[in-house]
Amino acid sequence: MARKPRSEMIVETRAKLLAAARQAFGTVGYAAASMDDFTAAAGLTRGALYHHFGDKKGLLEAVIAQIDAEMSIRLSAVSARAANPWQGFVDECTAYIEMALEPEIQRIVLRDGPAALGDPWQWPTQSACIRSMTASLQQLIDQDALIAIDPEAAARLINGATVHAAQWIAHADDPVGASKKAVRALNALLDGLRSQSSRGAGSDLTRR
Repeated sequence: MARKPRSEMIVETRAKLLAAARQAFGTVGYAAASMDDFTAAAGLTRGALYHHFGDKKGLLEAVIAQIDAEMSIRLSAVSARAANPWQGFVDECTAYIEMALEPEIQRIVLRDGPAALGDPWQWPTQSACIRSMTASLQQLIDQDALIAIDPEAAARLINGATVHAAQWIAHADDPVGASKKAVRALNALLDGLRSQSSRGAGSDLTRR
């Protein structure tokens, strides 16, 4: 049997480590997850983990980046289904908050991530999120769906609100109740950013 190319072996090894770590972090949590146990479960060694990710924290960062990428795909799909760009933006923000109810996201991204990696605002994924949201808000301003406001400032405020809401939900005694309260409050806040013309158009505001 022909030996697999090195590049393919590297991809497979990383994928195995990510899958094993994600399973462990999602079930027993980052702190309790044993590197020896989940590398053995993947048929690999701790040395492979160090080689590809540096250390356990590096692996956690990679797992969070993987989950974040999946969340982004899901959120884009939510936005695309909306009747108009403004509603798509609102639906996307709402969906992000509601994702905080999902056990894997709640434990790995919202609880263990900040505990092990520090302030989420310093994560590369947050910078990418700010850039994407700034672009979306600029489009809404250009379409006169949003009041004239600095798009980056608005993006940072909205992102901060949604991230903090997600953290609240993840640590709440009643996550479902907290989620409902957060969604209602966020929708009220976002509604204040709508332009008068967009309010007049209502749900008939179409894509341009």
